[in-house]
Amino acid sequence: MLRIALLAAALFAGAAQAADRGVTPTEIRIGGSAVLSGPLGAQTADYGAGSRLYFDAVNAGGGVHGRKVSYTTLDDGFDVKRAVENTRKLVEEDGVFMVYNNTGTAHTAAILPMLQESRTLLFGPVTGASALREKLNPYMFHVRAGYANEARRIVSQLRQTGITRVAVFYQDDPFGKALLAELKAASQAEKVPFVAEIKVDPKQADFAAAAAETAKARPQAVILGTAGTTFTSYIKAVLQTPSKPGFYGFSVASLDVINRELKADARGIVLAQIMPSLRNTTVPVVAEYLKLLRERSPEAVPSASQFEGFVHAKLLVEGLKRAGKNLTTDSFIKAMESAGEISFGRFVAKYSPQSHNGSSYVELAIVDNAGQLRY
Repeated sequence: MLRIALLAAALFAGAAQAADRGVTPTEIRIGGSAVLSGPLGAQTADYGAGSRLYFDAVNAGGGVHGRKVSYTTLDDGFDVKRAVENTRKLVEEDGVFMVYNNTGTAHTAAILPMLQESRTLLFGPVTGASALREKLNPYMFHVRAGYANEARRIVSQLRQTGITRVAVFYQDDPFGKALLAELKAASQAEKVPFVAEIKVDPKQADFAAAAAETAKARPQAVILGTAGTTFTSYIKAVLQTPSKPGFYGFSVASLDVINRELKADARGIVLAQIMPSLRNTTVPVVAEYLKLLRERSPEAVPSASQFEGFVHAKLLVEGLKRAGKNLTTDSFIKAMESAGEISFGRFVAKYSPQSHNGSSYVELAIVDNAGQLRY
C-alpha cells in the first residue's frame, strides 16, 4: 500500500510539473506556430509585432509578478503539418507554458489533441471558426470575435441596404471553407441567398477565371472569404472585367496589404473589424497602443493587425496577473473563468466556466480616400 501511495504521489507530482513547465522564478515562456511567410506572412508578422510591443513594455516595468514574458514564434508557412511539428517542438523541447496567438483554423484543430494530452494552454488563436467554439475546451481561450459574428454582421448590412445579388468568393482550403460555412448560415438566417459561390485553389489560383465567373453572375456585392494577397489579387482581376461590385471582407483581411496592393482601388472596400478603430483615441487601449508605438518608433505607422496582437497580449497579461504569483495551468484557468467581463474600453471579452469565447465585438468599416478605415 505504501508503494502504491508513493507511486501515485510521484505520478501526481510529474503531472503538476508538466502542467507548469515554462514558468520559472524569472520567466514565463510562451510561443506559437504562425504564418510568417507566404501571402499571409506580413499580416501575421504584424500580430507578433503588436504582441511584442506590449510584452516589452510589461517586461520593462518588472514583468508579471516579477517574471518576464518570453515569446517565441516559429514559421509554418500556413502548412498544417509544419504547424504540428512546430508546436510539438515548442511544447516538448522549448517547454513553453502556453501556446499563444497561433494562426489558422485547420492548424488549431490539428494541434489541439497534443495540447490536451500535455495539458498545455492555448490562448488567442487567430481563427474565428465556430467548430472551435461550440464545445468548451478547458485549455483553449479565444480573444477575437468569431467568424459567425462577422458573417452575420456583413450579410445583415447588405440586407438592410437593399442589396439582393450577393456572391461569395473563397479560397478552397479549410480556412476558406470555414468562412463559407459561416456565410451560408448567415445567408439562411438573414434570408439573403447567394447568386454564386466562386472558389480558387490558393496554391494555384486562377484569378482571371474566378473574375470571369464573377462577372457572369452579375453580383451587386461580393463577400470575400480569404485574406492576404489572395484577397487583393481577386479584386484586381474583377476590376479588369465589366463587373463592378462592392467588396466586403472579414477582419482577417489586412488593410496594410490592401492599400499596398490596390492603392486607389482600395477605396470603398468594406471590412468587418473585431477591434476598436485606431482613430478613436478615447478608447483607453487604443491610446495606450499609440503611445507605446510612438515611444518605440516616432515614425512607425499604426497597424490594425499590430493593434490586434497588442490587445491579445494585454488580455493575456491580465489573465497572468489574476492567476497570482503561484502561476500554474490550473490557476490560470480558474482566474480566467472567474473573470466575467474584462473591459478595455469598448473592447470587452467575457469568460466563464461555460464559455471561453472571449469577445463578440464586430463593426463594419469602409476604406476611405486616404486608405484609412472609417467606421
